Formats: sequence, C-alpha cells, structure tokens
Amino acid sequence: MAEGGAGGNQPPREPPHNLQGLLQMAVTAGNAEPAPLEPMSDERRQWLQEAMVEAFRGQLDEIEQMKECLRVLEAATPGTAATPGMEGQESLEEAPSDRVSREEALDLLAELCENLDNAADFCKLEGMRLLAHRYLEHEEEELRWRAAHLVGTCAQNVPKVQEQALALGCMRKLLRLLDHDTSEAVRIKALFAISCLVRAQEAGLLQFLRLDGFSVLMRAMQSNVQKLKVKSAFLLQNLLVDHPEQKETLCSMGMVQQLVALIRSEHSTFHEHVLGALCSLVTDFPQGVQECQQPELALEELLKERCQQLKEQEEFQEELDFCETLLRLCFHGQPDENNMDR
Repeated sequence: MAEGGAGGNQPPREPPHNLQGLLQMAVTAGNAEPAPLEPMSDERRQWLQEAMVEAFRGQLDEIEQMKECLRVLEAATPGTAATPGMEGQESLEEAPSDRVSREEALDLLAELCENLDNAADFCKLEGMRLLAHRYLEHEEEELRWRAAHLVGTCAQNVPKVQEQALALGCMRKLLRLLDHDTSEAVRIKALFAISCLVRAQEAGLLQFLRLDGFSVLMRAMQSNVQKLKVKSAFLLQNLLVDHPEQKETLCSMGMVQQLVALIRSEHSTFHEHVLGALCSLVTDFPQGVQECQQPELALEELLKERCQQLKEQEEFQEELDFCETLLRLCFHGQPDENNMDR
C-alpha cells in the first residue's frame, strides 16, 4: 500500500501519536482521492490498537485526576460542616498549604470539566454535591468563587448536570452569593453560574423566578462593580429575548422605571447593555411602550440628548443604535434634527 500522498509523490507521513493526530489523519484521509481497498498490515493494525488504547487511557487518567482532586476537597475544613461520619475531626485552623491545595484542586477540576464528558463524570463522582454542600458557602472567598465558577463550567450546555445542580439547591445559594457576598469575585462568578443554569433550561428559569431572581439581577445592575453591572444587564437582555413571556412580570416590578434611572446615571459603557435590555423589553410589547411614554420619566428628551452626546463617536455606535430604536418604537420617530444640531 502506498504510504505517500496522491500518486505516491509525497513523502510518507509519520503515524500520529495521540487522539487529536488520529482524528486529523482521518479527516485528511476522508478528503483524499479514494484508493483501492487493501488488507491492513499487522504493523498497521498494531499501531491502530495502541493508538486507541492510549486515547482511552488519557480519558481514564483524567477521571483519576478528578478523583484525586475530590479526595483533597472532601477532607473536612474549618468553616464548613464535616461530611457524615467525620464530626469532631476538623482542625481548628487550616494550614495555608492545605488551602492552596484546595484552590489548586478546584482550578484543575474547572479545567478538566471544560470537557462535557468530564463534567458529567464529575457529577457521577458526587462532585456537584460537594460543591453545593461544602464550598459555595465556604468562609474562604478564594474557595467560594472557585466553587461557583466550577458549578457554571460543569453546567453550561449539559442538561443533566444543570438538573443535578438545581436539585441540590445551587440556584438559591448562588443568588444569595450574588446579592450579599462581600467579594466582587464571588459575586461575578455566582452570576456566571446562574446564567449557565437559566439559559436554555426551563427548570432553572422557574427556580430563578420563584426565588425572585429578577430583583437580585436588578440590584446587581445597581451595584458599584462595573463588570457585575455589565454582565447582569447582558443576562437580563438575553432572558428577555429568550423568554418574552416574562415581560409582563418585569413591567409589574417597575423594571422600565429602574432601567431609565440607570440610564440617567453617569455615562459609561454599561449604558449600552441597559438600553439593549430596555429595547428588548418594549419590542412587540405595548405595555412596555406605554410605560416608557410616561411623562414623569422624560425618556424621549433623555434619548434625544444621548443621541446628541454620542453622535459621531464610533465606539458608542451600538448604544446610539439602541437610543434611536427606542425613539422609533416609543415615540414614533427618529431624533429631532433641530435638537441634534444644537
């Protein structure tokens, strides 16, 4: 069998040494001209068997790494309840090296669980239960934010993991962290995990609503943490796009008035996302439009002033587009040209 390229003119290729190389070889072979089928040589068959064994061994190695990380995390720590059967075995103080080991274990798990199969295996190993019961509310903020990040990493795009996290009460704890934690990092990571549990997950959205999640989200948008404000407004905008049936609930909560109040705050890049959320709220929703038209809000004047302020500033083009869209949807026209030229 010719080992070179088409026509045997290319030099022979070295066999790949890992699964990625094996897949690349398969893709390349699939794009090549079909060749006559020939029996596989013993040498080729042995190489293929070894390559597959190595690929599966890599997956098993990752599972062993996760098990070792969980062994580190399962040891009782100060500030958390001991696991059943270990009561009274906690040390009064945790050595800094132990705390660093836990942080490194959570970091490694987050890296491994970017792989969806590993995320599912992590839950089968009771990892999510450990996060929910021990680490989301740990007294050390470095462990809390890593735990919240790991919940989100595991949950994104894996329905079974999302379901387990919700069943373990993660949503309630994450909302509490977002609303009350003193650490900016913890609040930001809690918001990330919440977004992974509500996007494209009906059960997650229902829990979010039942726990008054929109109010928590609004308070996050009113915080003094810029990154938290931006991410909260972005999540609100996406939820409105994905779940327009929630617009009536948000209007009844006074969301229009609160969003307009945020737009009136000192100008920042955050306003683009607030205006985007307001656009999503009023699109195809007459009640939202009517609330924007309330004279006491003076929203039309505010939007025209903002258009004037942003005119010819390329970095604010999206915000300008949102302003013009709101003027068109709520006040039936583009910005007043005389006002724009003042």
